[in-house]
Amino acid sequence: MFRAQLRRRPPGPLFNACRKSLVSSYASVKPVVRLQKATIYKDNPDQKDATPIFRDLNFTLPTAGECWAVVSSSSSARTGFLQVLNGRYLCTPPDARSYPYLIWRKSLPEHAISYVGFDAERDGLGGTAVKGAYLSSRYESHREVTDWSLLNYLEGNTELNALEKEDSVDTQLLAKVIADLNLQPLLQLPVSNLSNGQTRRARIAKALLAKPELLLLDGPFMGLDPRTQLSISSFLQDLAQNNNPRVILSLRPEDEIPDWITHVLFISPGNKVLLHGDREKVFLSIPQTGVKAGEARLTWQAFRSNLKPRLRGIRAKPSERNLSRDAFHFTHSPLPVGEPLVEMQGVKVSYSANDKPTRRTVLGDWSESVDGTQKEGLWWNIRRGERWGVFGPNGSGKTTLLSLITSDHPQTYGLPIKLFGRSRIPSPGELGISIFELQSRIGHSSPEVHTYFPKHLSVRRVLESAWADTPLSKPRLTHQHDCRVDAFLRWFAPELSPTGISELQTISNSCMRGNWRRSGDMRARLEGLLVRNNDLDWADSTTFRDLSFSSQRLILFLRAIVSNPDLIILDEALSGMDKHVRDKCLLFLSHGEKIQFKGKSRANSAGTRFVKSLQTDNDMVNFGGLEDRQALLTISHSKEDIPGCIRQWICLPEPGEGKPARVGELPGPLEFNVNGWEHIWNLPLPEPPAKRGQYKRVPGVHRSSSDSRSRSRAEGEEQEQEQGEEEVEGAVHDHRPQ
Repeated sequence: MFRAQLRRRPPGPLFNACRKSLVSSYASVKPVVRLQKATIYKDNPDQKDATPIFRDLNFTLPTAGECWAVVSSSSSARTGFLQVLNGRYLCTPPDARSYPYLIWRKSLPEHAISYVGFDAERDGLGGTAVKGAYLSSRYESHREVTDWSLLNYLEGNTELNALEKEDSVDTQLLAKVIADLNLQPLLQLPVSNLSNGQTRRARIAKALLAKPELLLLDGPFMGLDPRTQLSISSFLQDLAQNNNPRVILSLRPEDEIPDWITHVLFISPGNKVLLHGDREKVFLSIPQTGVKAGEARLTWQAFRSNLKPRLRGIRAKPSERNLSRDAFHFTHSPLPVGEPLVEMQGVKVSYSANDKPTRRTVLGDWSESVDGTQKEGLWWNIRRGERWGVFGPNGSGKTTLLSLITSDHPQTYGLPIKLFGRSRIPSPGELGISIFELQSRIGHSSPEVHTYFPKHLSVRRVLESAWADTPLSKPRLTHQHDCRVDAFLRWFAPELSPTGISELQTISNSCMRGNWRRSGDMRARLEGLLVRNNDLDWADSTTFRDLSFSSQRLILFLRAIVSNPDLIILDEALSGMDKHVRDKCLLFLSHGEKIQFKGKSRANSAGTRFVKSLQTDNDMVNFGGLEDRQALLTISHSKEDIPGCIRQWICLPEPGEGKPARVGELPGPLEFNVNGWEHIWNLPLPEPPAKRGQYKRVPGVHRSSSDSRSRSRAEGEEQEQEQGEEEVEGAVHDHRPQ
């Protein structure tokens, strides 16, 4: 009887505590994600030409204690790895990818794992928010039914049918996320009115409201100004350290890895995992590990940027490197300026102007000194020959400023703005400038253009649309235009064609040296390539949709410069590109087909080698880069995306700050200007760099002579740099006066 009563007696506090401890210990040993010798395919592996994305992939994410960053110079490699963790693509064998902890929690991966990345931004805020059918709709005062506010988007009220409304949102969590991500001032704005950086914060907030176990962030700091980056990083640190949710980031090698990241994983452009594990051990072993030179540049660059705070701020001296990564000298005078292309004389953009209590000024909410007199609004001119960098925090009005220049903003008609010497509205004795003339004289590439661009056009048609009134209109082409398009496609065929093979590159690599490069036979061979034109058949069959995200950004960048417009606007045009593609674009922007990287080398932090191209040797250059008559505007939050030709800069103030925009000039490429980036953004100066040789030794890791050679090659082959500069000196002098 006593035993029966004992069996019916409820467990005591000690028993419950022990049981809870055992359950907790049992759950802690179950990883959230486990990959064991997994081979990943995008398509059915049984197809003949099926190629795996990853081979023999091994990775384990425990339930607590590890915060990971995935680093790669290839955007497709970073995105692909995160999508594998997200459960996408086919895995062989099927049990090589598992989610033990999620299964134990009875959660499905599609509900317990949230992915936030660039690809989803092609269709707005994750495909849920409905953007306008055209670019200028975001600036109109009339609100459509589907112009959902940010609060509607976060609460899930984005369906016209009330029965299709999402489940109710946790109000306490919603309030916390809004406060942590500083979204309160944006809640009543239509999501289509948000800037690129604000959209990214909104998408992170939306993912957190789903209460995921794992949050995958693909490039979370791209498109964010430096101060917002610090704020978002601090917010993510709190999430990761509390495992609510667990966070995995993807970053570029040049990005500074946050201090709270404990583990890193490096992936080569060929989707090979180079190194992974504890952050400190991995970074300390990089200089002493025998990694192949071609792959070591990826990890070595991240090592120099992220090893220790004392190493941050290392910059090349003039004696160490005389050419920037896009072949500009350490010092370089600005070009002679010409007539003004854009004139802004007291520009101030406000909304709800008739209702002063609700009036919101997004640009020009200040007064500045003009010829010794204080005047309201923004006073700014852009002249021929000027190379401007436009900076400012998220929401400071950079996108609005550009929309006034491109005339996408309706207030362009009523503000004191002249474009190419004329106003939009005709005045007595002066004709107004039409939108079609503006488009023919401005080349523009931005994330917004990417979002709205027709995806069914062929690669060739994308470039040809630079001579059309709209992307879908028939372009007005001449023989010279066709030759220009062919030249662009051949130069970037390795990055755009499905095979990654360029006949022009094959010819160039087969004769890097020798008199044959400048012979009549070589010229005849190049001319024959132009006549046959069959090496570019892929450009007619490959569509914009078929390209990777990096290649889509590339083709839109080329579209902005192919017609030699008077004004080129690059608004975050290089963000999301693979590193080697970005470096090639920067070199091409300033020097065109005149020079190229030496062999297979790429621009890196230690030194860059350039050589004259076959086109230069044989007087067949079709595009020679930016011309002196052109003006350039570059907008970016990343120092690595700023062209070396930028000499003037303007930094807009914080929203509501009331201070005027700051302007300045650079004596040379920004990458050579010590503390120039901090000065532009008004940031604290970095710590002084330490002397070389202060790296710690890793116990148990030995350096051999071959390892030392690998480290030397990874640092950029500095010993061979002077020869490369001599080879390209003539081409640089031909294009830019010193």
